[in-house]
Amino acid sequence: MPVLRVRSLRVAPPGGEEGIRTPSPYKFKSPLAMTSSIPELPDMPDIGPDDSFRLLIKKLSLYIAENIRLPSTFEQLRTTAAGDCLRHLVDHLVLNCDHPAIVNALLALKWHYGAITEDKGLNDARASGCEIAAWRLLTHLSEREAVDYCLYEIPDPALEANRQSDEEETSQVNEHSPLLARAWTESVANPRRKHEFPNPTGDNRRNLLLQSLTRLTMSMTGEVDDDGEEEDDPTAPFINLNALEIAAIADAKRFLSQNVVQKIITGIWNGDIIFWDNLSVHTEKKPRFYNPRTADPFSRLRVPKYLKSFEVVFFASFLFLYYAVLVERNPTRITPLEIFLYLWLAAFSYDELSEWIDAGSIFYAADIWNIFDMAIMAIGFTFMVLRIIGLETQNAELIDLAFDVLALEALLMVPRVCSILSLSPYWGTLIPCLKEMAKDFIKFMVLVVIIYLGFLTTFSLVGRDSFPLRDMTWFLTKIFFGSTFIGFDIMRQIDPVFGPPLMILFVMLSSILLMGSLTGMLSNSFSRVITHAREEYLFVYSIYVLEASTSNRLTHFYPPFNLLALVIFRPLRLFLPSDDKFRRARIILLKATHLPIVFIIAMYEWIRGTSLRGATYSAVKAPPHGAPIASPAMMRKLAGPRREMRGRRSVTSLQSDQAAQSRLGMSSMERRISAHQARQAEEAQEDSTYAERATDVEVRIADLAAKIDRLTELVIAMQSQQSTTLGDVSLS
Repeated sequence: MPVLRVRSLRVAPPGGEEGIRTPSPYKFKSPLAMTSSIPELPDMPDIGPDDSFRLLIKKLSLYIAENIRLPSTFEQLRTTAAGDCLRHLVDHLVLNCDHPAIVNALLALKWHYGAITEDKGLNDARASGCEIAAWRLLTHLSEREAVDYCLYEIPDPALEANRQSDEEETSQVNEHSPLLARAWTESVANPRRKHEFPNPTGDNRRNLLLQSLTRLTMSMTGEVDDDGEEEDDPTAPFINLNALEIAAIADAKRFLSQNVVQKIITGIWNGDIIFWDNLSVHTEKKPRFYNPRTADPFSRLRVPKYLKSFEVVFFASFLFLYYAVLVERNPTRITPLEIFLYLWLAAFSYDELSEWIDAGSIFYAADIWNIFDMAIMAIGFTFMVLRIIGLETQNAELIDLAFDVLALEALLMVPRVCSILSLSPYWGTLIPCLKEMAKDFIKFMVLVVIIYLGFLTTFSLVGRDSFPLRDMTWFLTKIFFGSTFIGFDIMRQIDPVFGPPLMILFVMLSSILLMGSLTGMLSNSFSRVITHAREEYLFVYSIYVLEASTSNRLTHFYPPFNLLALVIFRPLRLFLPSDDKFRRARIILLKATHLPIVFIIAMYEWIRGTSLRGATYSAVKAPPHGAPIASPAMMRKLAGPRREMRGRRSVTSLQSDQAAQSRLGMSSMERRISAHQARQAEEAQEDSTYAERATDVEVRIADLAAKIDRLTELVIAMQSQQSTTLGDVSLS
């Protein structure tokens, strides 16, 4: 008699609805289902060339939030099918988007999603997606176009509307506004914002950016608050920031470490890309390629490479004066060498204060050498105060103490002179590792201090008749640092009953458990950081380059010449307006004091240009005759045929990919492999396409179009061959 097997089915809960379950990150489809329908592309954002920055961010945020719904890591979005929506977005932006602030918007969204604390995994995935889309978009562009997009500054709508009427005010802002406190021209239609943000400095600008992050993706339309006034635009703090600056404040380290971005930063470092080409009253800050035939030689004073070189020379002279004062060590009077040391210390402090105001405390503290600078200033001024008080009171002990304090300066000044090594990839990679290990060490020492204080209290009370508190503190410190034999020698003197077991327990905890744990933790910290040390190094390097080059200060005085500007012009600002005459006087003083430095720079560039003529560089280079960086609209107009060929290639590859999927019913793994190979082939095509540059624009476009034709045919042939191979495998 056959046996019937009955399988029970799960009964739905009351109400007819099943319990909510977490969706699977993978959606499997049978081959039959895949062959029955072609995958549909997601709805792309309709971005117009005249859209405001707020509207642009809103459209992109809707697409990102709609297509990235599950937590994914950066590598998963970059290499697996989870990031297909980003590839479609990049293709759409390359073909159809003409907005010059698209990279700025993607990086602003990266910061927005990364700052959200709720649902951290999902928002981190969206932040990574924005960062990936930003640098992939740059890889689809030529080097000139990448420069245009990365250095495009978000304009102020009110400033654009009233540019001519506010020209005088704009020139004043360009002179004195710092890096993160750009020209913040307040809209007359919103007096409340002018009252709230009267004069934003570097720190205030970053605080305003942080406050606007939570409202960055709010409604695109202007909302009215309870007072009947229009709500402030949350994108307003991003005005006059370019994409590289947004990436720096958003901690987009992977974006800044990409080769296409590093080429631009290297070009800024070497002075191939400049922001000031002339020192005159009405000069405007604008990114452009350096042309030695038309640019003012004094504009080379703003090149980061020369700024760093002169900084090393200044510190070397500072160190010479430091040693000379310590060797002389006059206890009765202030010598001329000591006066020069005070002047150098004052010039150094004023330069650091200006840099801190320009960049803000967040950017300033990002460079570890700036922490050394603050300590050098603190020790120097402490020595100065003790020295003056000692001479006035004729106190020999206080004078000796002052020189002892000055001797501590060598611990910081000698490494600071050698800070030029941090720009080397080897040393610059190790510094982030040491920095993170120091952080973990300080955190671990909190636990050590807690345990140490507990044992110190116990031993001091138990052995109060044998050892005072000072001796017991020194004994336990020696034991902790490895002199365990001391503990075994004094444990019975502390107490014959409790001394031995307590001392054995303390030795085991300090010498075995704590020290072993500390060694293992530091090893793990080093291994964890060294994998991303290159990104950390390039991030700090990029911040230094941006700080040194993109400041809105037209006249930047090298120390110790900055003391002249401080003594002459600062008192005049109290009762004279900062007009064109005031600005012209600063320019005249700058040219008079920095003429020898400019001559040395000119000789170096002449020798370097003669000896390295014909060499190739990894940085972005200017055209042979030099030209300002064109607007994105102009570059897209010139690159029309190339865009058209790239669009046909992308559409052709997409159609062939969809046809292959519907015809053969490839598995999900095969689709990912095919898409990955196609992306690699596409990147290889673009790298080879942009390897050469012609001097004539029309010849260059024709040459690139011909290469794209040949490469398109090659890719289509490879895809057809791959589809045929996969079809044979599936049929077999």
